[in-house]
Amino acid sequence: MDTQRLLGIYLNDHLTAATGGLDLFRRAARGQQGTTTGAELSALTEAVREDRETLLALMRRLDVTVNRPMTLLGKVGERVGRLKPNGYVVRRSPLADVVELEGLRDAVAAKTAGWQVLQVLAGHDDRIDRNEVDLLVARADDQADRLRRLHLARTEELLAGPA
Repeated sequence: MDTQRLLGIYLNDHLTAATGGLDLFRRAARGQQGTTTGAELSALTEAVREDRETLLALMRRLDVTVNRPMTLLGKVGERVGRLKPNGYVVRRSPLADVVELEGLRDAVAAKTAGWQVLQVLAGHDDRIDRNEVDLLVARADDQADRLRRLHLARTEELLAGPA
């Protein structure tokens, strides 16, 4: 299999995850609307949307065609992930905040790994701007740090009280 085809598959996998991840960010921000955490999640959602757009631009620059069915799968996967027993029938479980923040942390970790792969490839492909990808890695690291703080603070609020 040639490297261009492999790169296309790899980047489409990341686009699929980025699509589902963006939907999860939007849902988490809505779920905590009106709170400090919700405001921070809204800002992070916008940054994640911009990162997804950057990925699409990189894919165009690298002559990678978007696999639309795969992208749709990312949206469907995020929605299916909502279907889980949570101890509440008609309203949002307080634990949803903690679980969603964990999912967001995982999504950003995967995105970071994808940008790091592009850092490696930048040394072999002049269509990839190493400085741009370095900035994307730094941005993802900042997002991960912000999410870690939000996740641990929400966990403490919810679970560290009296039993």
